[in-house]
Amino acid sequence: MTPDDTAAADAGATPDAGAVPENGAALVTGGTPVAGALRAEPADLERRAERRARHRAERVRNRRPSSGATRRFMALGCASAILSVSAFGAVAASAVDDTKLASGEGASDTVASADSADSAPSAADGDVIAAPVSIAARPAVTSGLSTAAAPFTGGTQVTVAGEQLDQVAQVAVGGVAAPIVAATPDQLTFQVPAVADTSLGDVAVAFTDAAGAPIAVAAPGTATVAGSAAPASLAAQLIEIDEAALHAPTQSLTLTYTSNPAIDAQRDYVLTYWSSYNTAQYTVLSGVDCANFTSQSLVARGWAMDAGWYYDRATGAMSPSWSSSTAMRDWLYGRPDLATPLDDSQRGLVKVGDIAQFDWDGSGDRDHTAVVTRVEHTANGTAVWVGGHTKDADYWNVDEALASGGGSVTYFSLR
Repeated sequence: MTPDDTAAADAGATPDAGAVPENGAALVTGGTPVAGALRAEPADLERRAERRARHRAERVRNRRPSSGATRRFMALGCASAILSVSAFGAVAASAVDDTKLASGEGASDTVASADSADSAPSAADGDVIAAPVSIAARPAVTSGLSTAAAPFTGGTQVTVAGEQLDQVAQVAVGGVAAPIVAATPDQLTFQVPAVADTSLGDVAVAFTDAAGAPIAVAAPGTATVAGSAAPASLAAQLIEIDEAALHAPTQSLTLTYTSNPAIDAQRDYVLTYWSSYNTAQYTVLSGVDCANFTSQSLVARGWAMDAGWYYDRATGAMSPSWSSSTAMRDWLYGRPDLATPLDDSQRGLVKVGDIAQFDWDGSGDRDHTAVVTRVEHTANGTAVWVGGHTKDADYWNVDEALASGGGSVTYFSLR
């Protein structure tokens, strides 16, 4: 034995099981030879000798594994197992839930879950959800005038297109109220009022609603805001925008008052011969010349005589419709292509050049005929003046005529 082996034996230690005797004897385990053991080579003997030179307490290979390492290994294994089971459980639960939902099972569980969710505090408890706020649509004109010019004598019908136009309460042309003839949500038609011949030129056309608020006029092709709904959170902003749009300047529509050569000629004839009769061309019917003079003005206007209405200058013959107020009324009733009858409640539609007829005694006959020479529209209503013969006048106020003579007045609006 080497000195190291002797020290180990003295300490009660067991020789290294892997040691090989230097004399080449068979390996022994617990003192028993191992049959068939191989002889050690010299190089192996040297390496083993170097290992034997170390103190047993310094050996590394014979140390037992640390208990802490074992615990760490076991903990890691347990964690992996738990994660695997959890993942499998989640997939399995999902599959089961899908199966239950497909078969109609688990409805009570779903309701219970919903009840639990309702009872739980919500992160949005402070939020306010309100119903949408409706923004009312306002009327708006979105087109130009169908007619850009009209005679100052009035009567021309003009149409505009837009939205909610049936809410238009008043139309004013140059500050003068214009009668609304027809109105639908998409279209409105008004009649141009008659004005004095001194009002020729451009005038503004304005529209207002029942509250007197101006109605917006947008350029053709410009979109306008119709009725819509908005979230309550935007209501204040939309109201501000809506109010701003109400008071924002809009485009204006302009109508040009022009003279009408035919009506100008008719009125000029009346104003020229109301006091100095035109005896060079027409017979004078003393005391009852009103219808005769009115017929003369219609010829000056451009009307053509026919078998129902005529005057023969060579013979002085004339039709009853030419010389009689009642006969003229009956003839015009049968000529809707030339005239439209109006009563005094429709005075706002009367224009220069129209015919006025008076019934002084309420008999139903027409006792006097004259030509309208002036019309004025004011806040108090419409004032009409007439010119003619028998009551020789150029501007006779109709209201004054009725006050002095009594009776009633009717009109024919001429084409």
